[in-house]
Amino acid sequence: MAERKKVTLNSLFQKASKGEPISWLTCYDYPTAYLQEQAGIDMILVGDSLGMTMLGYDSTLPVTMNDMIRHTQAVRRGSPNAFLVGDMPYMSYQASSEDAVRNAGRFMAEAGCDAIKLEGGREMADRIKAIVAAGIPAIGHLGLTPQSVAALGGFRLQGKGAAQARKIVEDATILEEAGACAILLELVPDRVCKLITERSRNTLIMSLGSGPDAHGQLLIYHDMFGLYPKFTPKMAKVFGNAGEVILEGLKTYHQEVKEKSFPAAENYFGMKDEEFEELTKSL
Repeated sequence: MAERKKVTLNSLFQKASKGEPISWLTCYDYPTAYLQEQAGIDMILVGDSLGMTMLGYDSTLPVTMNDMIRHTQAVRRGSPNAFLVGDMPYMSYQASSEDAVRNAGRFMAEAGCDAIKLEGGREMADRIKAIVAAGIPAIGHLGLTPQSVAALGGFRLQGKGAAQARKIVEDATILEEAGACAILLELVPDRVCKLITERSRNTLIMSLGSGPDAHGQLLIYHDMFGLYPKFTPKMAKVFGNAGEVILEGLKTYHQEVKEKSFPAAENYFGMKDEEFEELTKSL
C-alpha cells in the first residue's frame, strides 16, 4: 500500500459530510498498528481496555497513565497516519480540570496523539472545556462507560428506558457545547444513537454496539479476532478467529519440540568442517 495522507480532524469531518462512514479500532502495540495502517483504518484508539486485553486485569481501573503512554507511543510508531486517540485512564481526569489538562497534554507531547477521550456526561463538561481551551481535541464517551461500570450495574445496555435515554441525549448536547469534537456512544439503543447523530451539528458521533446510524463505528480489536479468552460481547463481529489459528500453531510447536522434529535443518545454521576441526584442536 502506498503511503497515505495523514488523517486529520478536518478530513474526518469531510468524510462525515459526504456520508462516508469512519472506521475506528482499538490497538495497543506496534505490529498491530502497522497492520491497521496498511488496512487504511481511519482512527485508532489506544483504549484503557488494554488493562483487560493486554495486561489481564478484570477491569480497566488499574491502568495508569504510564501504561497508556508506553502503549500509545508504540502504536504511533506503527501507524503514523491514522487519527490517534489516547484514552484517559481512571483518575487521570476525574479529580480536577488541572489534572485533566496535564494528563491530556502528556498524550499529545509524549505519544503524538491527535486527540484524547474521556468518559462521562454533564459532570465532565468542564474537563472537556478545559482540555479544548488548552488546544487539545477532546472526545466524549457516553452510554456504557467501563470506568463507571460498578455504578451502572455491570456491562449492560444503557438508555433503553425513556428517562435514561433522554439524559444521554442531553449529555451529548452538553458535551458538544463544551467543545467535544466527537462522542463515542457505547451500548446505546440504535434509535437513540440515530437521534443523537441527527441532532449533532459540530461533533462526530461514533458507535460501539449502538447501531449503524452514527458517523462511524468502533470495535475492540481483540474481540473481532477472537483474541480475548474471557468473553466475546454481542456487539462484536468476529472477522477472523486468529485466536484458534494461534492456539493450533502453539500446540503444533509444543508437539514438534517434544518429538524432536523441530528444529529441522532449515531452521538452524551449520559450520564448515575445517572451521569446526580447527576449533576442536584449539580446545
